[in-house]
Amino acid sequence: MSDVFWIRCELDDADLVPKYQTQGAAGCDLYANESVVVKPGRRAMVSTGLKIELPPGFEAQVRPRSGLAAKYGITVLNTPGTVDEDYRGEIKVILLNTGDEEFVINKGDRIAQMVFSRVFRGIFQPTKSLTSTTRGSGGFGSTGKS
Repeated sequence: MSDVFWIRCELDDADLVPKYQTQGAAGCDLYANESVVVKPGRRAMVSTGLKIELPPGFEAQVRPRSGLAAKYGITVLNTPGTVDEDYRGEIKVILLNTGDEEFVINKGDRIAQMVFSRVFRGIFQPTKSLTSTTRGSGGFGSTGKS
């Protein structure tokens, strides 16, 4: 059983309240509050008409829908987009069309998903050196292809 909590929200259109499509879904779908055409290689900021009030210590992450990415090359540009607990503005989704054809978004289409996560804040402690590891400073594929 997943933990649940109430999310206070304001909506331009009550039919566009985010929904979980299955009992085991981690992300709820976000819906377009407008119709938009996204040309190949271009991006569009799409309105959801949704404002939320998160409980203290939580964030919301806006992520792509795998079906849109696989079938049409539509992804969320700043994945994951972060909604901070103190943000009260409208959630908008920056969609990027990596495909070869225009993609039409109609009002009410599912355009992204939103996942909630607890926030942990780090306290930075400046030092002259870090502990050593086998990996060291290797990154960006340095551990091999597979």
